[in-house]
Amino acid sequence: MTQATQLPEAQRQRCEVWTRVMGYHRPVTAFNPGKQSEHRERRHFTERAAGLACA
Repeated sequence: MTQATQLPEAQRQRCEVWTRVMGYHRPVTAFNPGKQSEHRERRHFTERAAGLACA
């Protein structure tokens, strides 16, 4: 499974990204340009399970 599959441009579709803002979810495309820029600069992380952090 090392070979990547690429679709022709005609079969591709845009992926809409949503994010949580002030307690509710909104599409990033609905943000103003400044907020979209801020969203691109965010650092993403993954939390470990609480039981693993104490070990």
